[in-house]
Amino acid sequence: MAGLISHFFSYSFLLRALIGGSLVAICAALIGTSLVLKRYAMIGDGLSHVGFGALAAAMALSASPLAVALPVVILTAFLLLRLSTNNRIHGDAAIAMISSASMAAGVIVISLTSGLNTDFYNFMFGSILAMSRTDMTLSIILSFVVLVLFLFSYNNLFAVTFDESFARASGISAGFWNAVLAVIASVTIVLGMRVMGAILISSLIIFPPLSAMRLFGSFKGVTVASAVIALVCFSTGLFLSYALDLPAGPVIVIVNFLCFLLFSWFGWLKKLKRA
Repeated sequence: MAGLISHFFSYSFLLRALIGGSLVAICAALIGTSLVLKRYAMIGDGLSHVGFGALAAAMALSASPLAVALPVVILTAFLLLRLSTNNRIHGDAAIAMISSASMAAGVIVISLTSGLNTDFYNFMFGSILAMSRTDMTLSIILSFVVLVLFLFSYNNLFAVTFDESFARASGISAGFWNAVLAVIASVTIVLGMRVMGAILISSLIIFPPLSAMRLFGSFKGVTVASAVIALVCFSTGLFLSYALDLPAGPVIVIVNFLCFLLFSWFGWLKKLKRA
């Protein structure tokens, strides 16, 4: 085991994936707490599909993938927030509509250009080999910005998450802070697509908060526990993928799922003791 661990840390690409991916996982868990409580858990899945379509268009035009995907995903997040306030189109329907159309557009662009090459495969399913030194540096910078924004806007996000009407009555601009949440979620999703892929990135947003909610009842407790769970599950999944020679993204998702089952069991035992 010691030899396996030493070999793991001897590879620079694994270290880049561990550092960059861990930061993205923590950001995703923090944002996921608000998204899950606001019943926007699937917005991560929808925005990742939009990101895939934008990446396909960027590569077809020989443009910078991240430079194209990031503003497109942010604008889509604003559009989803606007559509969610429309009584005719509910939030889940809007997400399903835009995500499916974006994925279809991306596949069409791929078929009209060079076909499914390695870059598209990596963005769809994730790859620890895909994270370069530049990606890691960008992940560190943007993750730091996301964390600072989240910490400074914690009270406002808390108010908007639980009761937008009360937040507005208290003088808090619910629309503005929903927009901040959308921007943070968009940046996190675009960064996470490198390691987890468009198909699996939403798991980093959904599983840690759901696991934390099995044992903790306060917003602060769930938020902190989500970040810790995300870090542990990502690191464990990445190491297991290396040890078992399996794709990193799916293994990380399975580890998160097993953690959810474990926390659900602990939560059930906790209820039995109170009864």
